[in-house]
Amino acid sequence: MPKVKITCDSTCDLSSELYERYHISAIPLSVAMGERFCRDGVDVEPQDLFDYVEKTGEIPTTSAISVGEYAEFFRSFVNDGYEVVHINLSSELSSSNQNARIAAEETGNVYVVDSLSLSTGSGQLVILAAELASAGYDGAYIAKALDGMKGYLDVSFVLQTLDYLHKGGRCSGVARFGANMLKLRPEIVMKDGTLHVGKMYRGSMEKTILDYVRGRLENAANIQYDRIFVTHSGVPQEIVQKVISLVKELCPFEDVIETVAGSTISCHCGPNCLGVLFFRKGGSRA
Repeated sequence: MPKVKITCDSTCDLSSELYERYHISAIPLSVAMGERFCRDGVDVEPQDLFDYVEKTGEIPTTSAISVGEYAEFFRSFVNDGYEVVHINLSSELSSSNQNARIAAEETGNVYVVDSLSLSTGSGQLVILAAELASAGYDGAYIAKALDGMKGYLDVSFVLQTLDYLHKGGRCSGVARFGANMLKLRPEIVMKDGTLHVGKMYRGSMEKTILDYVRGRLENAANIQYDRIFVTHSGVPQEIVQKVISLVKELCPFEDVIETVAGSTISCHCGPNCLGVLFFRKGGSRA
């Protein structure tokens, strides 16, 4: 049975319990708040970012992982006799995937997968990789299986504020002004590795979040019911529990997993964002 280590960027937004259960190791992206540089998931929490924005009006910046950082990370496992399968944040959103591929070529025995996704969309692939590794498949097979499955990911979320996307240069001032005036909350959908605006929802935080969940799951016939993530950036727990109850009411998922978005993702989505992330039917896992 081959020795395979599954690794990922911190942007997959899995919990420490999931990392431990599936023996997954993550490498952090960097977050800068003024002169303070932090590591996502290590020495900065999303609330630190939100407090910084509230105080300064400035959005923290994020940085890709360097080739050298990846090479050192990969070698720590390869030198112990492992093949490594590494899952990246979408190459359309970060240069991390390109840097990881360069480091993999230098190191050897490393397979890099571009998730074409973010947050627990990438996390779905990470857990699938860990399941395949546990079943005895080698690195080349796992990487190929993930490439085949990533097109079946359904990744989306609903925002409560456009300020973070706007200040980060990802939303025009006109769109932000119009949405704020009309109290619209946009659904953002991942497609071909990039972010696109989907439906618009109107109303309170709770109403727009629950309407969004119904829109993604209600009357859908092609959902794979093994696992769904409910991932959010600090949504009040009473609303999260209503989301989880609604998900279970609408679809017979075997596993409904709540996770909290890390600092890198929170830098771009802002507070009180929530998404449901799952596989559509049609992919072959093994």
